[in-house]
Amino acid sequence: MSTLKKNQTLTKHNDTRIDPYFWMRERDSKEVLDFLKKENQHVEVTLKYTLDLQQNLFNEMRSRIKEEDTTAPVRNGEFYYYTKYLQGKEYPIYVRKGLHPNDSEKVIYDVNDLSLGHSFFNCSGPMMSPNHQIAALACDSQGRRFFTLRFLDLETGKFFPQEITQTTGNLVWSPDNKTVFFSKQHPETLRSYQVYRFQLESNPSSSFQQPELVYEEMDETFSVNIHGSKFDQFIFIESQSKVTSEVRFIPASEPFSHWKILAPRERNHEYSVQDGGDQFYILSNWNAQNFRLFSASFTSNKKQDWVEQLAHDPDLYLEDFDVFQSFLTLEARKNGLTQILVFEPKTKKVNFTQFPDECYVTELHSLPDPKSDVFRYSYQSLINPPAVIDCHFQNETKQIVKQKEVPGYNSQLYTTKRWWAPAQDGTLIPMSILFQKNRPPQPGPLLLYGYGSYGINLEPWFDSSILSLVDRGFIFVRAHIRGGSEMGRHWYESGKLLNKKNTFTDFIDCADFLIKKELTSPQHLYAMGGSAGGLLMGAVMNLRPELFNGVIAAVPFVDVVTTMLDDTIPLTTSEYDEWGNPNDETFYNYIKSYSPYDNIENKEYPHLLVTTGYHDSQVQYWEPAKWVAKLRDQQKNKNKLLLFKTEMEAGHSGPSGRFQRLKEIALEYAFCLTLEGIS
Repeated sequence: MSTLKKNQTLTKHNDTRIDPYFWMRERDSKEVLDFLKKENQHVEVTLKYTLDLQQNLFNEMRSRIKEEDTTAPVRNGEFYYYTKYLQGKEYPIYVRKGLHPNDSEKVIYDVNDLSLGHSFFNCSGPMMSPNHQIAALACDSQGRRFFTLRFLDLETGKFFPQEITQTTGNLVWSPDNKTVFFSKQHPETLRSYQVYRFQLESNPSSSFQQPELVYEEMDETFSVNIHGSKFDQFIFIESQSKVTSEVRFIPASEPFSHWKILAPRERNHEYSVQDGGDQFYILSNWNAQNFRLFSASFTSNKKQDWVEQLAHDPDLYLEDFDVFQSFLTLEARKNGLTQILVFEPKTKKVNFTQFPDECYVTELHSLPDPKSDVFRYSYQSLINPPAVIDCHFQNETKQIVKQKEVPGYNSQLYTTKRWWAPAQDGTLIPMSILFQKNRPPQPGPLLLYGYGSYGINLEPWFDSSILSLVDRGFIFVRAHIRGGSEMGRHWYESGKLLNKKNTFTDFIDCADFLIKKELTSPQHLYAMGGSAGGLLMGAVMNLRPELFNGVIAAVPFVDVVTTMLDDTIPLTTSEYDEWGNPNDETFYNYIKSYSPYDNIENKEYPHLLVTTGYHDSQVQYWEPAKWVAKLRDQQKNKNKLLLFKTEMEAGHSGPSGRFQRLKEIALEYAFCLTLEGIS
């Protein structure tokens, strides 16, 4: 298929690029819509013979979902809150019940009802007022992550007349049960940059009071969010760039008071704060790459007043924490695996929770009651479905509150391993591996998944959908490449900015290692990644196209130079500390040297499936569209599959609903399986 070309000249630093597909930014134009429609039709026709396979895969994956299910209940005040799913329903139902065993269950709201008439619908769980009489909820019916805030009176079952549109969905209540704070994003750049105060009025005849702006973040590299405190004493505004933090706060009971700064922003100083009842607790990277824990008085306004509670450990990366009256819990990372620490400030005693698997992931679940002697965490691995566990901090007794049920699943049929691949510079890259125990020991099909950006960790989560590949002979591998934080903060630093190419070569080195181990071969090796992981896919395809038989790139960030030069595109300025600012010639040249779109050549690429959402607010649809058009023009072997599917009613996360998203996964798996001749 040929695509219309309109050469656009782009010049920066005396370097000129010719972009024949720049016109694809013209959202809603007939030319753009015709192109996307034609590409969708091409996918439909090309993969028509896989429809039965796709349906079988969908049915399999759906069969592993317990359709009638509930989440672990969480006590908040005089209620237990939890979520229900019903047979055949796409969306959750949020419910609560009193503390007495005989108390009846009450539906707060049913997202299935709210979603009627919408092909896409994303709705938050209830953000309860302090008196538990009003539920705030945030709804997005397009997929661009602009949320409408609504307020439900649980006594009358009716919504308040006021709605607040175009918000981030981030909201905090004041103890007066009528004052709320929320954040808004810029309508074009989508940067969360403003915090408003609003007073809810229950009288329908009252005039609508406009929200009042209380803070605006002027630095375009920073975003803001607002949150409350565990002991309900403070409300915090956190301004944060990729490398710097600044926190403001007011007493929660004084919503009209002046905001104070905990510690003024200093470049490369990141910190987060929680209310510990009688003092602040602060997680900070001040002279500590892997962060350390401090305490500070409520009147402190500079970090020199902070008192160290947990010292820096170069082998232990402190990622998050929660506070209770008698102890703190911390989520940490050591040797590439997550850890749960329990810290008692009075005795300085630290306990580590032990876990059985070779590779796994655990994370804290915050409980609202600060006086609790019990903390909660979840545990899972590639072969163990998630379990929610309550642990008593004094005697360390544990209780499984909720074990995810996976119908028809037998963990004894599978094995998970942790292997390490040597990178070009000698660094060892961890990988989490899943395969059938009875798999024949010869090279066969393997799917290698990667991400490697923003310090985000690619964990060895349990994913029941991947079993549909593994049961058909695939090995599944997650590569924990640099650019994430799996091995500590240095892992992130060595995979960003002018070190970004480490991310790509790490992934290639993992692939080479798996081939040398005779688990697979280039004829049977597949790669997959989404968003910044889609950038990874584009980069490794350009570097080593012969290494993979097929590649899946979901919502791929592939037009890096042009996007990062355009500060009108959503989220661009806040990304400078991740990729570099190409207005600086050094960064321009470096980014251009790996940008997938700018490095397409006339050579043989692997089979490729690309997906996107027309309303994607993070990676605009035109990036993958331009990439596909240029690849189609340049690729040497026209017999290789090049498929591009756009969800016209979805955004960055694809279709909404717990079953609908399985159809996209079924398409991706059918792409790999048919290339292997497996049905």
